Amino acid sequence: MTEKERKEEAERYYQEGNQYRKQSDWQHALECYNHAISLNPESPAVKAKEMLNNILNYYCKEMFNP
Repeated sequence: MTEKERKEEAERYYQEGNQYRKQSDWQHALECYNHAISLNPESPAVKAKEMLNNILNYYCKEMFNP
């Protein structure tokens, strides 16, 4: 796979992750972002994954079950 193909594939996974994120399917979104990052460590998926992790860390289930 050429560098260009890797970047294109990473972009595809990044966009797919965004679609899952919009549907609140966090697990699939993270999987797509991780795959995009593995193909291209400079992918915007790095920032998207960081933001999604921040969101998930905010929703601490223990806070709702004292």
